[in-house]
Amino acid sequence: FVRMVFATLVFWGIGLLAPKEEVGKRDLWTIFWGALFGLVGAQVSFANALLYTSPVNITIIAAMTPLAVMLIAALILKEPVTFKKAAGVLIGASGALLIIFQSSAINTDSSGNWIGNLLCIVNVITYAIYLVITRPISQRYSAITLMKWMFLFATIASLPFAIPTMAATRWSCITAAQWGGTAYVVIGGTFIAYICVMEGQKKLRPTIVGMYNYVQPIVASAIGVVLGMDRFGVSKGIAVALIFAGVYLVTISRALPSDSKPSAP
Repeated sequence: FVRMVFATLVFWGIGLLAPKEEVGKRDLWTIFWGALFGLVGAQVSFANALLYTSPVNITIIAAMTPLAVMLIAALILKEPVTFKKAAGVLIGASGALLIIFQSSAINTDSSGNWIGNLLCIVNVITYAIYLVITRPISQRYSAITLMKWMFLFATIASLPFAIPTMAATRWSCITAAQWGGTAYVVIGGTFIAYICVMEGQKKLRPTIVGMYNYVQPIVASAIGVVLGMDRFGVSKGIAVALIFAGVYLVTISRALPSDSKPSAP
């Protein structure tokens, strides 16, 4: 909730300096649903997943995002589902299931780890829906305009659920280093990340935008191993290979015919 509040202040502050854009009522509803799926649903599920499962598990399952985007885009945007795309979904899903079952088998108290993996899947699905439903409006408005409204709606929607924990939080016990970490999450993981994704959506199909999640397992796994937070075993390596193979098949399959034509100015 703190992340959403501070991000709202940052986006609205920059919005005061940016050119004014009038957002239609119908588009405001799309932005509202985008806030529920892409901010409230995705961020809450991800934050809680961190309590139960490891960074490697989270990032490997997150690599399923382009596969989920492909399926949802087929339903909503009518993107074609080819044989290569279907094969990619099955291969990528098998990699994620390998991680989930392997984690449950290793941990004596496997319920917690299983819950964390399930929350990761919820995060993937909600974020995929966000990418698909916000693609049309990303081509009509600036990223700043979309983000300032989206984070405002997310802050309002999450307020009733945040009040109890906010009231119970001992704010005086939060260290300067923890506030620094929060600042990085707001500026790096929220402001810069969401601006870049929204700008990418203007030029690329949702499936291709989601494809770049495959970088996360490489970066997060390397950092986790270096810091001694996790171990990268053979089974997780196989899971990564399966997911990457699925992503590859999805990205080389044919796109919509209109995507091969030059875009309008």
